[in-house]
Amino acid sequence: MRMGDSWVILWAIWAVLVSGYGTLVVDGVKWNGTVYVVSDSAAGTTDKDFICATLDWWPNSKCDINCPWANASLLNLDLISHPTLSKAIKAFSPLKIRLGGTLQNKVVYQTSVNETCKPFRYYNSRTELFQFTEGCLPLSRWDELNHFFMESGAAIIFGLNALHGRHIKGGSATGDWNSTNAEFLIRYSAHKKYPIIAWELGNELVGKGAIGVQISADQYAKDTIRFHGIIQKIYPKTYKPLVIAPGGFFDAQWFKEYLSKTNDTLDVITQHIYNLGEGSSKNIADTILKMVYYGSAIKDFIPINDLLKNYNSPRGHKVVGWVGESGGAYNSGAPNASNTFVNSFWYLDQLGTSALYDTKTYCRQTLIGGNYGLLDATTFLPNPDYYSALLWHKLMGPKSLTTAFVGNDSRMIRAYTHCSKTNKGVTMLLMNL
Repeated sequence: MRMGDSWVILWAIWAVLVSGYGTLVVDGVKWNGTVYVVSDSAAGTTDKDFICATLDWWPNSKCDINCPWANASLLNLDLISHPTLSKAIKAFSPLKIRLGGTLQNKVVYQTSVNETCKPFRYYNSRTELFQFTEGCLPLSRWDELNHFFMESGAAIIFGLNALHGRHIKGGSATGDWNSTNAEFLIRYSAHKKYPIIAWELGNELVGKGAIGVQISADQYAKDTIRFHGIIQKIYPKTYKPLVIAPGGFFDAQWFKEYLSKTNDTLDVITQHIYNLGEGSSKNIADTILKMVYYGSAIKDFIPINDLLKNYNSPRGHKVVGWVGESGGAYNSGAPNASNTFVNSFWYLDQLGTSALYDTKTYCRQTLIGGNYGLLDATTFLPNPDYYSALLWHKLMGPKSLTTAFVGNDSRMIRAYTHCSKTNKGVTMLLMNL
């Protein structure tokens, strides 16, 4: 299939719009069509601060593709020398930042400044889960991170180690979660009034897409109930951070069983999405354009939306869906694709589609680190997707409207419309493939 020779992303703002006819000219080729918008009701609704980005734990020795994690870890990211980092976060006012990733399930939290706190160490053996030893988060670093987040106006989601205390054998993690270490960090953070808006239990340990080991839905639900109890006990009645989980790839049977057994203790159910293949693939740019052309992103959002619509809580408790992590190409992203303009077609299509299906927050892997960072890990300057994220945040309000483009080869134009964020009327995103 041949894609267009020129790629165009256009943001348009109208005071009033029901439908509009127009002509787009690219390289002398005319595209005639009509955009139809259903404006009397929202198809989906997002959080006002829909845009989210992540920071990961990978140390410098994570070297799968050109060693893209050098000094971009939660443990060693330079928070002071590059004012661009703080400015990039402040531009969103606030930016949700999720702290987590694969190695969060091997992090222990220092409980005293006198306690030994060893870093992650690469261990090239299949006997070592994730091929890294256990690593420690020093209290001093946790304080540094939170002072930076408070100064830059970030809203933090922290992913906890969900493997602590379990027995691991044959791809399964059994036994109850040992919450003692996590409870210390939660209590310490609450006492310090750190800007944690949500605590998340675990990362990619669920269903058929589990990475390394899997925890059963029944056990995960029991641990979530205990987790919820800890949050209720530690935080005052006037402020309760969200309880979110499981941060995994969607498995309909696992997610359904898990949700049904959480007994109204879960606020947000999170799924992860990496739908472009491995970052080392040679054809990521073509994969992006084909995915957007065929509109195939919807398959990642319909199932979880249906699950939540059909979930009936005995006490009327509402659970919402987030994309807790999504970087397109897995294993650190694709160099010369994930950090380039073409990736914005994938990213904006993801934002538009997820909003239509009532996703409240979308966390992009990463803010910085890997090949898919919104910021360049060396210069800290914005990559193209940073501007896509910021424009979305500034222009698109929470209400997503059903939109269709009808014209010669309708699939060559992708259209998304939201009620405008700060003005009356609507904002429309048009992407020409």
